[in-house]
Amino acid sequence: MNNPMIKSISIFSLLGLLMSFTFQKTATKYFTRDGVITFYSDAPLEKISGVNNQVNSLINDSSGAIEFTVLVKGFEFQKALMQEHFNENYMESDKYPKAIFKGTITNKETVKWTVDGEYPVTIAGKMTLHGVTKDLTAKGKILVSKGEVSSTSTFNILISDYGISIPSVVKDKVSNSVKIEVAATYKPFK
Repeated sequence: MNNPMIKSISIFSLLGLLMSFTFQKTATKYFTRDGVITFYSDAPLEKISGVNNQVNSLINDSSGAIEFTVLVKGFEFQKALMQEHFNENYMESDKYPKAIFKGTITNKETVKWTVDGEYPVTIAGKMTLHGVTKDLTAKGKILVSKGEVSSTSTFNILISDYGISIPSVVKDKVSNSVKIEVAATYKPFK
């Protein structure tokens, strides 16, 4: 390697490689342990709602990957009997303790993670509930404000799609269609 031309090319190649690593955006992951999922069942004879304030979620701004994990027993209801029926008769929480969503923000390039604003997003992935995994696509929003990232989404599912059956005795009290609202405020994951 005594040839000065080869030394110059090698040095410039090395500098170029180092600069490309320096200028590449490093991925930031955002995490929360206190996201909120609320669900509503609006049947003719009764309205049922439950809320869980201990939802784990992770977003990777570079890949657009997004995940939610919730302990089913963490849902709280206005009536203790509803909570008991939810866990024992419908969700079988001891057998299926978690609900999980793993997906991607399909239009991640539209979100400016360091610029304040509200960004409409589409999330596509797989939700596992009651031991059944199904494709799920939902609209949502990413809000960036003063360096803080939050997300919201509202969508409906059919509980029958997840193998949850409604006994005929209470079919007028429990709707097959359930509205789900998700909200989370994230901090950078370190």
